[in-house]
Amino acid sequence: MRTPQEPNPYADRIDAIAPERLPLAQCPTPVQPMPRIGRELGVDLWVKRDDFTGAALSGNKIRKLEYTLADALARGADTVLTCGGVQSNHCRATALVAARLGLGCTLLLRVADPRVPPPLEANSLLDRLAGARIVWVSPEDYRQRAAVFAREADALVRAGRRPYIIPEGASDAVGAWGYVRAMSELAADIARLDEDGVKTTTVIHATGSGGTGAGLVLGKLILDLDLRVVGVNVCDDRAYFLKASGDICREVIDRCRLSVAFSRERDLEILDGYVGDGYALSRPEELALIAHVCRLEGIVLDPVYTGKAFYGMVQQLKADPAVFGQRVVFLHTGGLFGLFPKASEFNALI
Repeated sequence: MRTPQEPNPYADRIDAIAPERLPLAQCPTPVQPMPRIGRELGVDLWVKRDDFTGAALSGNKIRKLEYTLADALARGADTVLTCGGVQSNHCRATALVAARLGLGCTLLLRVADPRVPPPLEANSLLDRLAGARIVWVSPEDYRQRAAVFAREADALVRAGRRPYIIPEGASDAVGAWGYVRAMSELAADIARLDEDGVKTTTVIHATGSGGTGAGLVLGKLILDLDLRVVGVNVCDDRAYFLKASGDICREVIDRCRLSVAFSRERDLEILDGYVGDGYALSRPEELALIAHVCRLEGIVLDPVYTGKAFYGMVQQLKADPAVFGQRVVFLHTGGLFGLFPKASEFNALI
């Protein structure tokens, strides 16, 4: 069997049409079997370890930032601004990469009451350790974050800085290229698995801002791959992500003049119904599954993204082991630090 370090012709095809990127992530990431969970569910189950893209920089966000920050530097930026929840993986990755590149960083972090911000822990602690400036914003202001971005960028310009705004999750027509390219890795991964016999394959991932799913779908279309891509939304609903991911796909296609036929309804498959109590809110059954997977496979899911997506996948497979075909590749998008604020909720389970 070939090794992941061999030249990847799929990646060459993507790089030939993609914008410039900074090589920040530790790639390619491995695909590993999950034999015990797979036996329980009656499916050939694998996991793409994008939680291995780095240590403090682990997760899917760093792939997107390779393109986003290349664009920021090309435009002469010296400060980046972005946003997310108080435990945002994206904000943590942005803060750390900004420090590596010598850029200033301002983060808009959503909290219930900005006058009484929470103590620094996990991702927010890493934000500050990396030197990021935090602006605490209320949920109401976060919904109008374009105005907050404009205000903060204005202040930076008046101070002589050159700001660059990165949207939530780096989910736009620039950042999405991170997962267009990741699909080229998955194509090579699946080709290696198919040396032992071709199987119908579904790639399953969590979706929280739409850019990862948009990139995967575009990569599949560009490379003309015979597989399914299924996103499990961890917030909002199917209609929201048909629009959000669909708009990103359409902008990439138009901006880069890609010769692919794209349809939101046909190409974007969103498995709705597993948001549970809400974004970043955990139910006992979701946490119990995280503990079960860790004990059986030594793989740590996170409570915000991969835990919810894996829970949704498991419920579907319990109802019908053939629902996703013969093989499932679950995309582990990281988020380890999101576990630490949930310690008290895990006490009853461990």
